[in-house]
Amino acid sequence: MEELLLIKYGEISLKGKNRHEFEGALLEHIRWVLREHPGARLEKAYGRLYIHSVPGDVKLLSRLAKVPGIVAVAPALRVENDVSEIRLAAVEAAKRALTTAGASGKATFKAESRRSLKSFPLKSPELNHQVGSAVLTAGLGLTVDVHNPTFIITVEVRETGTFVYWTEVKGMGGLPIGSSGRGIILLSGGIDSPVAAYLAMKRGVALEALHFWSFPITGEKSKDKVVRIWRVLRDFDPKMRLHIAHFTKIQTAIMESCPEKYRVTVMRRMMMRVARRLAEKLRALAIFTGENLGQVASQTLESMAVIEDTAGLPVLRPLLTYDKRETVELAERIGTYELSCLPYEDCCTVFVPKHPVTKPRLELVREAEKDLPVDELVEECVGGIETLTH
Repeated sequence: MEELLLIKYGEISLKGKNRHEFEGALLEHIRWVLREHPGARLEKAYGRLYIHSVPGDVKLLSRLAKVPGIVAVAPALRVENDVSEIRLAAVEAAKRALTTAGASGKATFKAESRRSLKSFPLKSPELNHQVGSAVLTAGLGLTVDVHNPTFIITVEVRETGTFVYWTEVKGMGGLPIGSSGRGIILLSGGIDSPVAAYLAMKRGVALEALHFWSFPITGEKSKDKVVRIWRVLRDFDPKMRLHIAHFTKIQTAIMESCPEKYRVTVMRRMMMRVARRLAEKLRALAIFTGENLGQVASQTLESMAVIEDTAGLPVLRPLLTYDKRETVELAERIGTYELSCLPYEDCCTVFVPKHPVTKPRLELVREAEKDLPVDELVEECVGGIETLTH
């Protein structure tokens, strides 16, 4: 009887001839995670991945659940495709389920079997009966409840052996990092942009985070807050880098030369220009933001169109139709919400005029920024970007 972690992936299995590319991206990410677990060994079989690791490695289990593309991770027992061994494994699985759940003798269970190995002599209902009878006669005080069991003992019969498991940790799902290309996420210290980053990663985008820092308008604590948020996001993609653009000179120039009501619009257009130049250097294909339709003055359709005019790349907004409660719930789930609520303002929040324009016209915005040395400011900002890797 062998202990291992069984890794399930879902959407990847629906891919056709390029399925191997998605599997390759997932394998690369898992191997990266396993670098910190030298005792672990990865094994691949059709439709499943297995990791041989130290039993009870809770940290590894948690980290794998945050890998985009993984639907679930289950501690499992592998035995030969033999009914007597499967019965023994089922009893052991029931014991572990009782220990894990801290359940009393009134606990109930259900058996579920799947056979991808069609030559196995028992059909699924017959195998369920064997598993159920083994557990019921093991003296564990368990009873069967097929509708609302305390736990389920799952049996998968495959060519590489039979796998028996009693619990599973839900994974992130989606597609493996890098399978959908590379993008730039404009990462502020707010609630929305980290969630947008998470959703982009879930769809297989390898992200480079770009933060605009206006020291001393915003202080060191403001930057540190974003660094902490970025490090949480790196749980989902440990290769994500944080690029910090020193934005003070651009903001100062905007305040000196642009009409007040257009300052936010012009500032965001400058951010898009900087993001585009960074994207060119990093071969990124799109810019992601945490914008939400109608949430603030710069997030009307008119404003988005004017701001996007300078991007030169697709600007993707994963949160466009979310209400704030949905975004907050997701931020809480991924672990960024409390950090985002720390009282340190970013360069956007300290720059908002009393009466910002909500429906800007492109020709008027271009007129408002005509005195800015745009190219010079952008190149200087891009050239001074500070990049963090850990």
